[in-house]
Amino acid sequence: MTQLQVGRIGRAHGIRGEVTVNPFTDDPDARFAVGSELQTDSAARPVMVVSGARRSGPVQVIGFEGIVDRNTAETLRGIGLFVDAEALPEPEDDDEFYDHQLIGLVVHHHSSGDVLGEIVDVMHPPAAPVLVVNRPDGTEELVPFVSAIVPEVDIAAGRVTVDPPDGMFG
Repeated sequence: MTQLQVGRIGRAHGIRGEVTVNPFTDDPDARFAVGSELQTDSAARPVMVVSGARRSGPVQVIGFEGIVDRNTAETLRGIGLFVDAEALPEPEDDDEFYDHQLIGLVVHHHSSGDVLGEIVDVMHPPAAPVLVVNRPDGTEELVPFVSAIVPEVDIAAGRVTVDPPDGMFG
């Protein structure tokens, strides 16, 4: 069973046991909905249930069942929050993928079919996502995840095809 990190607890927020959460998900409203059960990387609290969720400006604020004061909330700082990958809904768009589906795929050149490397991470800057490809020589190549450069993703075959511009993978 694959666990995906969807957030990390930050500082306490207010006096009623709420905490800030740094979300690692494109859909924080769904991941942190009231009643959501999240696994953690804490032996003391292996499962936490969301009792409240809201935004305070750009900050995600979450309440958890059983956490009712600031002192207890402060003890949660740094705890990672996870969901089972199998519990996630299938993406609605055929050109949409979860990061965990892409990591580990082998990258092939569009024209030659040569192996260019393996995807080891997916970054999410403000523009398009960026694939981090570990090349056979040990260096990394950053590949914008746009259809003009990555025309084909075949999860079942474990591969992506790239049509890199001049200078990329050079």
